[in-house]
Amino acid sequence: MRRRDFITVLGAAATWPITAGAQRPAMPVIGFLGYTSPVPYAHVIAAFRDGLKEAGYTEGENIAIEWRWAQHEPDRLPALAAELVGRQVAVIATTGTPAALAAKAATTTIPIVFEIGFDPVTIGLVANLHRPDGNLTGVTNLSVEVEPKTLELLHELIPAATSIALLVNPANHELAGVLSRNAEAAASKLGLKLHIVHASSDADFDAAFATLSQLRVGALMIGSDAFFVSRSGELARLTLSHGIPASFLFREFAVSGGLISYGSSITEAHHLAGVYTGRILAGAKPADLPVVRPTKLELVINLKTAKALGMEIPPSILYRANEVIE
Repeated sequence: MRRRDFITVLGAAATWPITAGAQRPAMPVIGFLGYTSPVPYAHVIAAFRDGLKEAGYTEGENIAIEWRWAQHEPDRLPALAAELVGRQVAVIATTGTPAALAAKAATTTIPIVFEIGFDPVTIGLVANLHRPDGNLTGVTNLSVEVEPKTLELLHELIPAATSIALLVNPANHELAGVLSRNAEAAASKLGLKLHIVHASSDADFDAAFATLSQLRVGALMIGSDAFFVSRSGELARLTLSHGIPASFLFREFAVSGGLISYGSSITEAHHLAGVYTGRILAGAKPADLPVVRPTKLELVINLKTAKALGMEIPPSILYRANEVIE
């Protein structure tokens, strides 16, 4: 071998260990556990990513996300949570009460950030809202607490209606039970007859709305549930086609053609969950992050739908609306 060639090879060889040792460090991995399916939740996922970005993290750049969706089948959640634990993710983010409970059951060490419509103390996710104990914290949209006010609003909107229905998802039994009991107590105070109607899949909607027609209810409240959130547009269409004045907690329902929505923003809730997830990746402990509760509730009224239903919205309610869709 000529001396020049030998020096070239030797120089290259000297760089081999450096090149091999200069591999990029593995990015931290977030596990996202959802009760529903990803497509109808696209705007929620975008809000979660925005929250992460605000905290300094962007998927594909300095973090990776392992997505797990139960496709509205709660029995799948424990196995999906176990997968994320086995993957040794840095944080688990959940949406929906069943997903949060499954994640809590799967690990006591991996930090968990939840987004739920329940009081997390009541169902045992955390010991205290201001200083959570253990490995969980997150965001609650207070849907359970808002429900009685929603019933009062419907009664004010349609005072002639003496019979009102509540749609709940029996598969989400913890939330469905609390929503049903609270609504029954609120209806009793107002002298209203309350009917509980069930749906836990797309296939159940036809039977549920057939029941509503048979009952001749004057209005419908749609109970808080991740599955119903993902079907806001379909529920808006069904309520309008069946001529039923209806309310849901989230703005997406009224925008899609539902009569009214009253509650906090689900996109803002997931944005905040993304921020908390990022803060934990940066070193914060769940126990030091208070559970976030919304400070603002919004009333959205769809006047176009009201007209289609032959209704006139009282000025007192229009005056209180944060947004009117014409």
